[in-house]
Amino acid sequence: MRDHPSAVELLVCTRCRLGDVTGDEDVRPGAVLYRQLADAAIQGVTVTPVECLSNCSRGCTIALRGPGRWTYVYGGLQPCTDLDTIAAGADKYRQAPDGLVPWRERPEHFRKNCIARIPPLDPPVRSLGET
Repeated sequence: MRDHPSAVELLVCTRCRLGDVTGDEDVRPGAVLYRQLADAAIQGVTVTPVECLSNCSRGCTIALRGPGRWTYVYGGLQPCTDLDTIAAGADKYRQAPDGLVPWRERPEHFRKNCIARIPPLDPPVRSLGET
């Protein structure tokens, strides 16, 4: 696949507790996941912490977005076991010019734990009869 220069951003919910009721901001699973992903330095992907992606009941949550691309929100992630899955999914997303990675090419966790798919703010202009 070709490399696409468009910026890709990986948002990571840092407030996720995964059932942890201690509330310690630094050890919350979401904050741990953010630090691990930031340290991983995924090529062509900027990792950004966000305070809440409002998906608290489905574990750690991330979103992939970029200019002219569909945005995807994924949940049910674990800081200790899903780093490779996230890196692979982010790389596939980065390589797709519109963010639409064919379903079978997505990591299995992404196929089973997609929370939302959001159209780009600047979609291509099409007439009503066009597909």
